[in-house]
Amino acid sequence: MKNDRAMKTNAMRILESLSITYEIHQYEWDEEHLDAIHAAESAGLELERVYKTIVMRNSDKDVFVFCLPAEFEISLKKARAVTASKEIDLIKLTELQPLTGYIRGGCSPLGMRKHYPTFISELAALEETIYVSGGMRGVQIEIKPDDLVKATAAEYADFV
Repeated sequence: MKNDRAMKTNAMRILESLSITYEIHQYEWDEEHLDAIHAAESAGLELERVYKTIVMRNSDKDVFVFCLPAEFEISLKKARAVTASKEIDLIKLTELQPLTGYIRGGCSPLGMRKHYPTFISELAALEETIYVSGGMRGVQIEIKPDDLVKATAAEYADFV
């Protein structure tokens, strides 16, 4: 279920409190390569199953969380439709930690400071398990997509 070598994060505590099974995958990271593609390569994980967490804000100042495959980009048009927003854009990097409690390269959809509406790419439903940040750099959590939806009160959506 878990590997106690990694420091326990809020993301892991939430999963354990919900009795959701997960696995930890640790890897070496560096400041120059904090993206999900590098995380997949460093941890030896299948790239199509590694998901990045993107935080966005709309013109009404509402915050939204999106989880999508590492290789994909968010379609702003689809993100506007999914969130019923006129405009939506990435938050500033300086806002990431105050809003989520996480730093770049360690932002998990689980355990943010506040619950924000969360959308997971419908592509995740095609996989038995996916990997998301464990809430700190160098840690990926392997989890069933439906369990991630449950733990984050998310919904599957098409936004890539």
